[in-house]
Amino acid sequence: MKAVEELAPAVGTSIACAAVGVPRATVYRHRQPKAAAAPKPRPVPPRALSGEERKQVLDVLHSESFADKAPAETYAKLLDQGTYLCSIRTMYRVLEANQEVRERRNQLRHPAYAKPQLVATAPNQVWTWDITKLLGPAKWSYYYLYVILDIYSRYVVGWMLANRESQHLAERLIRETLMKEGIHRDQLTIHSDRGPAMRSQAVAQLLATLGVTKSHSRPHVSDDNPFSESQFKTLKYRPGLDFCRRFFNWHNEEHRHWGIGLLTPAVVHTGQAEAAIAQRADVLAAAHARHPERFVRGLPQPLTPAAEVWINPPENRPHIRTLELPRDSKFVPQVSQSH
Repeated sequence: MKAVEELAPAVGTSIACAAVGVPRATVYRHRQPKAAAAPKPRPVPPRALSGEERKQVLDVLHSESFADKAPAETYAKLLDQGTYLCSIRTMYRVLEANQEVRERRNQLRHPAYAKPQLVATAPNQVWTWDITKLLGPAKWSYYYLYVILDIYSRYVVGWMLANRESQHLAERLIRETLMKEGIHRDQLTIHSDRGPAMRSQAVAQLLATLGVTKSHSRPHVSDDNPFSESQFKTLKYRPGLDFCRRFFNWHNEEHRHWGIGLLTPAVVHTGQAEAAIAQRADVLAAAHARHPERFVRGLPQPLTPAAEVWINPPENRPHIRTLELPRDSKFVPQVSQSH
């Protein structure tokens, strides 16, 4: 545009535009002064309601008889009573002008539930449990799978397959799992969503009696119980494992989990992680000694489990955590895992 304005006094606007390749209409439009024109007020239609009539419509919609009714229902009921105030669309316009196109009744206000924040730095500190429905062998047949998972080691500490969802079955599974793992009072927190069995009186009384802290997800928040949901997805997408007994043996004893440094849950849960990582470090060091040119970043280090595993970590939490390891350890801690 600047080139056109420089050439136009000498050769004319048309020739300058042709030489530069700019449409003349664009040049003329840019030459016009840009005045901020005030928007014209919208004229009031002659058929519009007066201020008094609009107030009358609003008062009727606010009245006790119509406060819980939609404008269409209000319109119809007024007609049945021999009264016409305005059309249904006009009722909506009146409400919208007063920012009342919403529920006009006093509604129940749900409390603001606190976000559950749980951290585990070792096995048997935080468990999470849930129930999922599995398709049975026959059409329209289903089974219910109860699973209790340790969030630090990802180890399935207890599971049960039943033909129904029951608070008493859940109570039995939790009691037997606590005894099997040797859980003491005030040692463990069990987290779950807000299903009927999870909030049942039987489970609540059992946990209170045994000194186990219970934690629940917030209502209608799907990601407050991520470890159980992730484990169920692994279960349902794992090919070739048709029976729970085979799956959970594979999950605990064979499955190398990214969240725990590609170790198996059984190794982490039973306290063998440090020895396993040290052995991996020796293997990597030997490989580096044989071909150092293949490791452009220097001596490789094995992955390690996180020092902390969170459900809903606080926002101001540092991103790196250190593990309690001997000073001569050959491996370094990883970023803490959280969901």
